[in-house]
Amino acid sequence: MTDTRRIFRFAVVGTGVAVYYFLTYLGLLRLVGSPWIANALAFGTAILIQYIGQSVWTFGKPVMAPAQFGRFLCMIGIGLVVSSTITGVLGPRFGLSQPVTAGLVVIVLPVINFVILRLWVYREEKSL
Repeated sequence: MTDTRRIFRFAVVGTGVAVYYFLTYLGLLRLVGSPWIANALAFGTAILIQYIGQSVWTFGKPVMAPAQFGRFLCMIGIGLVVSSTITGVLGPRFGLSQPVTAGLVVIVLPVINFVILRLWVYREEKSL
């Protein structure tokens, strides 16, 4: 598969997961009334949907691969650190508004995630 096609699929999955999270969070918020519970459930299920979509459709890899899933979860953790650094450290340090820092996260994080997915999470195994 070409990288252009893979990037397109990555973007489709990512956009779909973002829409899913948004709608699920709002629905659960109405249902349970707690932003913490609504976020935890929406975010947790969005991670699983993203993993399945990126594994199967974008990268053509099996879902039942514990080491791969572990690397995927590490990527999620890296994304949390990056987004927190942008919104909590760099934005305030440079006097950027919250919408600008959120916009930076939306631009920077997918690029970082794609590189991590391509080079590490779904790396090609070398056969000996």
